[in-house]
Amino acid sequence: QVQLVESGGGSVQAGGSLTLSCAASGYTGRTYVCMGWFRQAPGKEREGVAAMYTDGDNTYYTDSVKGRFTISADNAKNTLYLQMNTLKPEDTAMYYCAADFRSYACYSDSWSLNSHYNVWGQGTQVTVSS
Repeated sequence: QVQLVESGGGSVQAGGSLTLSCAASGYTGRTYVCMGWFRQAPGKEREGVAAMYTDGDNTYYTDSVKGRFTISADNAKNTLYLQMNTLKPEDTAMYYCAADFRSYACYSDSWSLNSHYNVWGQGTQVTVSS
């Protein structure tokens, strides 16, 4: 059974940095996978933050994090990362890792949709204070 486990969340002051990790396990037969980071703030819908096909060819970001967040993958460790710099209070949310094992690409018109992914982690909380 495929499992995603996030870590690295915490509390920081505005302007600070955090790096989230998502360790994947329990899958075979796939070298590369479309994986993404989502976040959900209280009272808001879950939104796509960043995604990539783990061969590294394409990365996608929502506009509000471009230039501040970087998604990357270490395939040897089956781990996805989200480096978050210059954090703002509006980045406060539960952050989720997700993977799509049904397709062989991330798509520019669907990477941010929850329905694009069929495996989800439990989430890690990020809190940014002003």
